[in-house]
Amino acid sequence: MLEIRFHGRGGQGAVVASKILAGAVFMEGKYVQAFPQFGVERRGAPVQAFLRVDDRKILVRNAVYSPDHLIVLDPGLIQQVDVTSGFKREGWVIVNTAHGAEAFPQLAGLRVATVDASKIAVKNRLGAASSPIVNTAILGAFARVTGLVSIESVKKAILDDAPIRPEANAQAAQEAFDQTVA
Repeated sequence: MLEIRFHGRGGQGAVVASKILAGAVFMEGKYVQAFPQFGVERRGAPVQAFLRVDDRKILVRNAVYSPDHLIVLDPGLIQQVDVTSGFKREGWVIVNTAHGAEAFPQLAGLRVATVDASKIAVKNRLGAASSPIVNTAILGAFARVTGLVSIESVKKAILDDAPIRPEANAQAAQEAFDQTVA
C-alpha cells in the first residue's frame, strides 16, 4: 500500500486535491481512500489530507503516519511543521515553490521535486493573486515525478470533480507536469 500525505493551509485545496487524485488513481483500477485531518478549521490554518492507494481493498482507517510521498502546497509549512515526520525516505517530497530544492536545507538528502504551482495558478486565474489555489497544479507535478498515475487520468479527474473552472484547473495540472524540476 502507498500512502500520501498532503500539507497545506485552509483555502489552498489540499482536501480537494486528495479527492481528485483518488479519483484519478481509481480510474486506473486501484483501490483508494482519501480523507482530511483538520486542526482549527479556518482559512490559512495548517491542514493535512491523506490518500492511500493499493491493489486490494483498504481496510485500515487511521491517519497516515509513515507516508511514501509528501505534497507540500505551502512551502512556509516546512519551517513551521515537521512535514517529514515518519516519511519513508525513498519517496518524493513535492513542494510548491519558485525556488529549487536547495532552498530547503531541512529536506537535504531527500528526493525533492519543485514546481511554482502558485505562479501557474495565478496565470490560470485559480484563486486570487494573493492566495492562489494551487491544488490541481501540484497534482500535475505529482504525476510527473511519481509515475503513480498518468497526467491524462489526473486531468480527467479534474474535469469530472473540480468544483470551479475545471478546464483551467486541468490546464494548470498539465503546465505543472511540464514545468516540474526533480
